[in-house]
Amino acid sequence: MKSTRSTDAYAALRYPDFRFFIANSTLFTATILIQEVIVGYELYRMTHDPLSLGLIGLAEVVPFICTALFGGHIADQRNKITIMRISLSVIILGSVILYLAFQPGFMDDLTFREQLVLIYSVFFLIGFSKGFYSPASSSLKPFLVPREIYHNSSTWSSSFWQAGAILGPAIAGFMYAYIGLTNTLLVVILSFGVCLVLLSFIKTIPAFVRTTTPLLESLKEGFRFVFKTRIVLYAISLDLFSVLFGGVVAILPVFAEDILRVGPEGLGVLRAAPSVGALLTMFTMAYYPPTHNAWRNILIAVAGFGVFTILFALSTNFWLSCLALFMTGACDSVSVIIRQTILQLFPPDEMRGRVASVNGMFVSSSNELGAFESGLAAKLMGTVPSVVLGGVFTIGVVSWIYYRSRDLFSIKLTS
Repeated sequence: MKSTRSTDAYAALRYPDFRFFIANSTLFTATILIQEVIVGYELYRMTHDPLSLGLIGLAEVVPFICTALFGGHIADQRNKITIMRISLSVIILGSVILYLAFQPGFMDDLTFREQLVLIYSVFFLIGFSKGFYSPASSSLKPFLVPREIYHNSSTWSSSFWQAGAILGPAIAGFMYAYIGLTNTLLVVILSFGVCLVLLSFIKTIPAFVRTTTPLLESLKEGFRFVFKTRIVLYAISLDLFSVLFGGVVAILPVFAEDILRVGPEGLGVLRAAPSVGALLTMFTMAYYPPTHNAWRNILIAVAGFGVFTILFALSTNFWLSCLALFMTGACDSVSVIIRQTILQLFPPDEMRGRVASVNGMFVSSSNELGAFESGLAAKLMGTVPSVVLGGVFTIGVVSWIYYRSRDLFSIKLTS
């Protein structure tokens, strides 16, 4: 007989530390995205070059990749909440610099190239900080709830993350239109400050062990675990390639401004549409978790992501475009919940930070790398053809992994 906790759709939410954790995660996600959307839109207005949007992603991902593995090593051997606080403080510093940089007259003495360098340098600093924040946050979550409700905590943490991903872009477009760029950046700074307060309410301090294992060997252990655990490797690979080649989020300003012609308000709706689909799907999956036939479900979901990406690329109707993006979010949510459950169940406690950092390098960084790829491909091939090709490539990756991983269909993540 299943325990009450394992069948309770709200089981994870009954733990106070988990509630503070997801509140912080929701607000942090919304705030980061508000900042990225409004600065990205401003950059596109300044340059009218889709590559300028991709360079924001590149500026973040380079330091993230360089520091994430070391960040995972530190997360396994230090207080995870302290690491998150320090990293968040540096991110706040970057936001303050952006706020000052966009004050009237501040950049008048700078050349246009110097202005761009300043903006991209701030995103470089943010990416560096996220290289420590992300593995600490990801490896903290499993310690906040019992093991038997990991799948439930994955559903709720993903749902609230998506809530932040909805609120951030949707609010960003309207805030940009009605209170202006600099006032929106001031709200960003204040919101990050609230995140710091929420972290202080988490009382669980996971045990950590400082080892004498050499740094390089410690980092290799994380890689070895991922590559020898096939379900972890393939789950990460599916997400990596779908986001890297199938994502369109970074170039949505191009669709909003030049193809659909809906302005910053329309951009907010487009940017939020995938997250609305994901959030609604995730709330449903709190009652009907997708982890019983996990491997079948994740393959179908990622293939669907590719199909609806192609539909979005070909659409010239605003509401059809919103529907296609909505469905990409719905499909992505299934993949995210299954992958997060896998990443909570399989790694040993003493290796969670390093495994989270490897996942972050390949998945979290794929958002920024995907942004750069999208901007570059749109510049070289044209916006619509580049997105169509990305959707086709995603479906191809799913087909290849299906033939390589058919033995994983028998694995059950829940009883």
